[in-house]
Amino acid sequence: MRARAYIEELASNGRYHFSSTEAFQAISGSQTAVRAQLRRLKEQGLIAEPTRSFHVIVPPEYRRLGCLPAEQFVHQLMQVWEEPYYLGLLSAAERHGAAHQRPQACQVMVRKNRAALSCGEMRVEFIARGDLEKMPVVTVNTPRGVLRYATPEVTALELVGYPNHGGGLSNAATVVAELAESLDAGKLLEVARLSPLSWSQRLGYLLDLVGSEDLAKTLELFVQEQAKSYAPLRRAAAIASAKRSAKWKLIINAEVEPDA
Repeated sequence: MRARAYIEELASNGRYHFSSTEAFQAISGSQTAVRAQLRRLKEQGLIAEPTRSFHVIVPPEYRRLGCLPAEQFVHQLMQVWEEPYYLGLLSAAERHGAAHQRPQACQVMVRKNRAALSCGEMRVEFIARGDLEKMPVVTVNTPRGVLRYATPEVTALELVGYPNHGGGLSNAATVVAELAESLDAGKLLEVARLSPLSWSQRLGYLLDLVGSEDLAKTLELFVQEQAKSYAPLRRAAAIASAKRSAKWKLIINAEVEPDA
């Protein structure tokens, strides 16, 4: 079997990814010859290689992107890597209806840091969260299978926990305002108990700021019960002359200006 026939057969069966090892076993010729065939398919834009030895088939509608959309191969890649994962932060926020700022990369939460992947115009960013397997997720169907996303409650807390990956605190506040109608107070409290307390302090403050007082009240009771010390609103920023919020046990050492 030639490489072109191999990828056509895979696609006809609804499979749009394969490993180099699988290709060597299925395509006629030596490994060197098979690599040459795969290289020609890449040059023609028929396949792409997001990471070493993991290939995706690129249908005509995605040829201009130079790759299959990340959302259509991340789950399969993580299965190959045998890694737990979920899409989080701005990628999850967009899924839950907060599309104010389209993420520039597909943001994937994993147990340990990994280098970002680039494939054509697609970029996948990996963010480490060691306890991600405790977090609730939602599973959605994609044209190529399934994909795991953080719930709205996990997303809101992670946006203040990883502000550098969410466009900063002002953008986090904007996204949280859009997410608010998707948040369930009981589920938010459950996730808050699984997360660093400072995240609840920051998120509560932002919820107040964007007018979601009912959700903020749920976190306020939790913070007042649990917080023994003040946390900075923004890490690694000066705190000496900053105001303090007794309500949130928070040092307000950053200006937050959500978009209207």
